[in-house]
Amino acid sequence: MIGIVDYGMGNLYSLSQALERLEQPYVISDDPSELDKSDGLILPGVGAFKDAMGLLNQKKLSDYLRGYAEKKPLLGICLGMQLLFDESEEGVPTKGLGLIAGRVVRFSGVAEEGGRYKVPHMGWNTLTFLTPDSVLLNGLKPDYAYFVHSYRAKLTDRSALIAVADYYGEVPAVVGKGRVFGTQFHPEKSGAFGQALLKNYVQFVHQDNKGDTCDLEKGKC
Repeated sequence: MIGIVDYGMGNLYSLSQALERLEQPYVISDDPSELDKSDGLILPGVGAFKDAMGLLNQKKLSDYLRGYAEKKPLLGICLGMQLLFDESEEGVPTKGLGLIAGRVVRFSGVAEEGGRYKVPHMGWNTLTFLTPDSVLLNGLKPDYAYFVHSYRAKLTDRSALIAVADYYGEVPAVVGKGRVFGTQFHPEKSGAFGQALLKNYVQFVHQDNKGDTCDLEKGKC
């Protein structure tokens, strides 16, 4: 079973619909005792980093998620991916879950040549795979994905970078370290490609739950 973390800032309907299309049982909850019954978690998110971390802390989910990720898979989506990092500069500097090393920063809105560009980064953009044999990208080919965000991650350790997009510079699109993964785009809104990526995550969850041999340092099975 997949657990969807409901802390008040997630796009739960479209994500639950995507799991239903995969015929994957799931539970939506903010109760650690319920989420702990799952084989893997998805942390969605839409909104501001500071508000999201405030809710996770208030619901005593922050420490729970850190502990969960040590033993079972965790996938963050959009803001949920950003929450995996050490901190964000959005609003005021705010500490994140610290599961992937790096900082979340705002798109400057000014290109290198001096012209201005639109923020947020919104719409379809192509991906470039840096680690095509990652469990999330297994059997997939680079394709379009759907983004909506004004902030992007800056990774301290580039070995956690799985795929990128280009929007006036490099945009980390898929990241992963051990059992922890994140997508800056919305796979549940990214058509057949996004559905296939979610299927790969679900399959990884089941493999990990069965104790199948996986290279968690590289996110490969």
